Amino acid sequence: MHIKLIQLFLRYSLAIGFLSAVADRFGLWPEEQSAWGNWNTFLHYTHILTPWLPKSLIPVIGIIATAAEISFALCLMVGFKTRLFAKLSGILLLIFAFSMTLFTGIKGALDYSVFSAAAAAFALSCFKEYYFEIDSFIYK
Repeated sequence: MHIKLIQLFLRYSLAIGFLSAVADRFGLWPEEQSAWGNWNTFLHYTHILTPWLPKSLIPVIGIIATAAEISFALCLMVGFKTRLFAKLSGILLLIFAFSMTLFTGIKGALDYSVFSAAAAAFALSCFKEYYFEIDSFIYK
């Protein structure tokens, strides 16, 4: 497969994964396909993954995570600062994977391929050149 297509596949796979998770917490996926299905269930799961935080901070963490996922996804899709947002995506996914592992067990992190997604994000950040991205027009 051509390197340009691999890179594009990585960018869009990560971006769509983030947007799918966001859509789920807002109830946009059918119930039978949903992990959370609504904002409150998502916040409950967020509390499970961050039990050391006061419960009053959980909505703030949920908003921050959601905003990060949306902004990272959009930047990856259009190719804005791809290297930076790929690294940030990898860090976010790795934090999520470690939290899942520590507080719910490793099976969920493996079944949902969170470690693999983090590795894909870090791999994307290693490309020397990027294609089909907005940065090629901005920084010509």
